Amino acid sequence: MNTLHVDLGKQWRGGQSQALLLIQGLLARGHSAELLTRRESPLAQRAHRLGIKVHSVPGPAARLRAALRLRKLLAEGKFDILHLHDAHAVTPAWLARAERFTSVVASRRVAYPLQTELFALARYQTAHRILAVSEFVAKSVVASGMPRERVQVVYDGVELKPLPAPEIRRSARDRWGITDDEMLLGCVGYLLPEKGQEFLIRALPAVRARFPRCRLLLAGIGPQRGRFERLVREMGIESAVIFTGFVEDVAQVYSALDVFVFPSLAEPLGSSLLAAMAFALPIVAVARGAVPEVIEDGATGLLVPDPDPQQIAAAILRLLVDTKWAARLGVAARAAVQDRFSADHMVEQTLQVYQQVRCRAGRSLP
Repeated sequence: MNTLHVDLGKQWRGGQSQALLLIQGLLARGHSAELLTRRESPLAQRAHRLGIKVHSVPGPAARLRAALRLRKLLAEGKFDILHLHDAHAVTPAWLARAERFTSVVASRRVAYPLQTELFALARYQTAHRILAVSEFVAKSVVASGMPRERVQVVYDGVELKPLPAPEIRRSARDRWGITDDEMLLGCVGYLLPEKGQEFLIRALPAVRARFPRCRLLLAGIGPQRGRFERLVREMGIESAVIFTGFVEDVAQVYSALDVFVFPSLAEPLGSSLLAAMAFALPIVAVARGAVPEVIEDGATGLLVPDPDPQQIAAAILRLLVDTKWAARLGVAARAAVQDRFSADHMVEQTLQVYQQVRCRAGRSLP
């Protein structure tokens, strides 16, 4: 099967990670997969390093340039599937009338109603099938006016690698100056109000009242970093909070942690949450958005009903007090990834959608 993937995101976030995982999975299964993306994007750079065929467009007027490039590529008639991985990619496909040339699949990774985006419902009509990353997202797409039969849930996936050896964990903790007698909480994500890191910061003093040697690591970039740093200074906990900025090898973050906290207010799914589960970390998360689809409270992690610092602190303390129970939760979380959220599972489910879309178009895949 010949597939063309489009992602015009500027940053390296969960969507770009999933696009690259899917392309790698398709290539490993003997399919063809090419990528159209921004020339200087992190996704383009990583894809080049992996030997993936990349068609790139410069940043200025990227969507218009991508539409022109896409029209030319599709006119060659060699692609069975066009997969649009982000909202920015949908516009050039719409402009290029991509559905006239091939079967079109569009991923939807956010739960905002389509009506909040200019002509979004019309643009997404280009897609023969919309892949929602969770039931939470699927419901928002259907509520926006898209027929339910055109929307299918395919959960994100993460790679299940061997758990880090003790020396890897020690090296990772040394990187941020974490000693053996310290407990390290962590969160990985873009620093935005809706990601909820502020509530985690405000929960830290209550945790440190019981465990004074507990620290917090916040990995990621974003517009809220300056505000969070001011908050940490005002609270007098500068020595207890580590802002790492962007971390290229994010596995080092997970390797260093004792507890992962996911305080997002309405997460469409959460790639970092799945990654933490794959690392068998005990997890505290807010039961909003798609999180209850991923974490079973008391079985694969702890859920708190609201993004409230006191509730978050209480859940963290339960894990720090009973470390054996916390470890069992982490093991169960990793097993859940293997059963439902692995990269292999994501690739296979996506291939099934490709098959369905092509068969509906009257052209079966080989």
